[in-house]
Amino acid sequence: MTINIEDLNNLHIDVLREIGNIGAGSAATALAKMLNKKVNMDVPKVKVMEFKEVSETLGGAEILVIGILLGVNGELNGNIMFILEYNAAQVLVNMLLGKPLDELNDFNELELSALKEIGNILAGSYLSAMSSLTNLNIMPSVPDIAIDMAGAILSVPAIEFGKIGDTVLYIETEFLDGNTRVVGDFFLIPDVESYEILLKALGVIS
Repeated sequence: MTINIEDLNNLHIDVLREIGNIGAGSAATALAKMLNKKVNMDVPKVKVMEFKEVSETLGGAEILVIGILLGVNGELNGNIMFILEYNAAQVLVNMLLGKPLDELNDFNELELSALKEIGNILAGSYLSAMSSLTNLNIMPSVPDIAIDMAGAILSVPAIEFGKIGDTVLYIETEFLDGNTRVVGDFFLIPDVESYEILLKALGVIS
């Protein structure tokens, strides 16, 4: 069965947007506890776009990005990916570790670990929100992190999405620290069977 997110009506998009809102709120709270400082996250923007447009949204297939990939297990199976442009990831780490925001160095092990934990918290928060609204048991796996061009990072989910359709639900997450703004891009990549389960749980299909 091939299902396309374009089949969603406005009500269902609102439900998915609410998942984003709840997930962002709980992620900000969890990050604040981890860092013992206030973390601001703006209301996420939820978009429906063709998958081939994702790398262009990131700034092009050749732009250097950080990709944090987690497996999804339970009643849904697949992957979650959180992507940050390389310089934005450096600013975010500085923001969270209390370093000067304009200090742009290569990542050390501590900073890469911090980025993985941010991805873990974000994914866990969004999956928890999705679980609450769908009554499905959904859990993230341990995150993996990669530094590569956007086209290479996206090649793995592109293969999986090719089995389902060419449209993706895309959540833009924004971190704020004073006047500094860091944007990360986040999306869920269910396998074919899980995509149908998710849409049934949301009442999109019967």
